[in-house]
Amino acid sequence: MRFRRIFQHPLLQFSKRRIWIFMALVSWSVPLGLYNWFGDRFFSDWRIWLPTSLFAYLVCLLLLIIQENLIFRIMKRFPEIRQTLIRIGLEFLVFLSIIGASTLVPFYTFQFIPFLDFHPASMAANNLWLGTCTIILFIGLYEGLYSLERWKENSVQAEIYKREVLLNQLDVLKNQINPHFLFNSLNALSSLISEEPQQAEKYVDEMARVYRYLLQTNENNLTTLENEVDFIKSYYHLLKMRYQAGVSLDIAVSAHYHDRQLPPLTLQLLVENAVKHNRVQANKPLHIQIALTPDGWLQVRNNLQAKNVRVLSNKVGLTNINAKYRLLGEPEPIISDQGGFFTVTLPLLAPARV
Repeated sequence: MRFRRIFQHPLLQFSKRRIWIFMALVSWSVPLGLYNWFGDRFFSDWRIWLPTSLFAYLVCLLLLIIQENLIFRIMKRFPEIRQTLIRIGLEFLVFLSIIGASTLVPFYTFQFIPFLDFHPASMAANNLWLGTCTIILFIGLYEGLYSLERWKENSVQAEIYKREVLLNQLDVLKNQINPHFLFNSLNALSSLISEEPQQAEKYVDEMARVYRYLLQTNENNLTTLENEVDFIKSYYHLLKMRYQAGVSLDIAVSAHYHDRQLPPLTLQLLVENAVKHNRVQANKPLHIQIALTPDGWLQVRNNLQAKNVRVLSNKVGLTNINAKYRLLGEPEPIISDQGGFFTVTLPLLAPARV
């Protein structure tokens, strides 16, 4: 049982990659290197090629296992494409050390075996080009396989994200343009028409802006912060007409950041989420704040005053926002529920190039 456990150790398990590398590089480089040392005697005398080949293959095999585990750690530590040069540099040092060891161990071992009569004139001169070519081939093979694996992973992940975003967008549209919200908006409008006709006209204008933005902008990947802020003001006007003093919105966004970008309807989803999950009362208003952090991220937060009746939620809004940021290859929003506040901090993307 003890021996079985030893051979089941991860360092001794052969992957397909180890087998292919062994077959592709070590299989021919070992006999070629031995031939450089022994000359014609290597092929003419089986007492030379058999023990030296077995010993050299065994040394290379053990060093290959060590090498692959070191390379695996390097790839795990520097996995990104932009880190390729760092990864190649570290891989070169590993390959140089492994190839040096695979050369020096047989070289000095063979000198202590009398019947081999091993007295090469210059080890370095005979194997310099062989070692250099082997290192280049090793790096090319490892990086080629790694890039192929990363490309497959990214392709599959991108398809998953796209499908996730499409499904979430469909759910979001169902939630955004739903009969309940439309009914409440028309109800408030009906009251205003009889009581405050001028206010009702303004309400219709804001309502039209909201639905126009909802219908048109959700098809785009990005919009400017200025557009989102203008839209949320119109959306807040509808909320204000409905909840009166029960809700307040404070926007503190510098005009310097207006051309920064973010996924459309992000602010609407976060404001809607705050109203949905908290009590909105005149004597205990819901305060929503939209501001910038010192490092230029957008922060949306509200005071926590959870409803007595638990609201059923499938978290479509937050899921949609996270999925869009993942699809864009950007950091996901940071969500915090501490100190009596619910806070969502979002990265702002660079302005679009003209």
